[in-house]
This record gives sequence, structure tokens and C-alpha cells, in this order.
Amino acid sequence: MTGVNLTVWILGPVLGLMTFLFIFRIILTWYPQVNLNRLPFNLIAWPTEPFLVLLRKLVPPIGGVDITPILWVGIFSLVREILLGQQGLLTMMARVN
Repeated sequence: MTGVNLTVWILGPVLGLMTFLFIFRIILTWYPQVNLNRLPFNLIAWPTEPFLVLLRKLVPPIGGVDITPILWVGIFSLVREILLGQQGLLTMMARVN
């Protein structure tokens, strides 16, 4: 297994999991009474909150709605497609080896 294949093998599930967690985070915004410090919700909040804090500094809420989880879904999907899609950089590098 080459370094590129190992990177694809690790990066694919990580990017997919983060996208999945951010989608759940979007759903949790519909229920403001949910305590994000209790199980199982903290399993979603813990890995996503550092990303959200970074982007919240740049993107304020629009009409009182925090859109940063939606932006992160887009960012992770774009990165996954650029690196691991059919014409992705890592996919093409793995084909060369």
C-alpha cells in the first residue's frame, strides 16, 4: 500500500464522517432545547464545535440563523470531491502508481 493509497483510505472516511456530523449538527439547530453537553448529542457537538467557532468569527448569523454548519458541509464536500472524487487529485495520483 503506497502513501497515496493510505491517505485516500484514511481521508475518505474522515471527510465523510465530518460531513455526516455537520448534517446532524444542522438538524440539531432545529431543536434549541437540546443540551449539547449530554450524550449522545455531545458526540456530535464535540468534534464540530472547533470548526464552527472558527467560521463564526468570519460569518455572523444571518437573520438570527447560524449558517456555519451549512458552510462546513459545503467545504468538506468540496474538499472531498477535489481530493477523492472521480477526477480528484489523490485518486489520479493513486492511478499513476
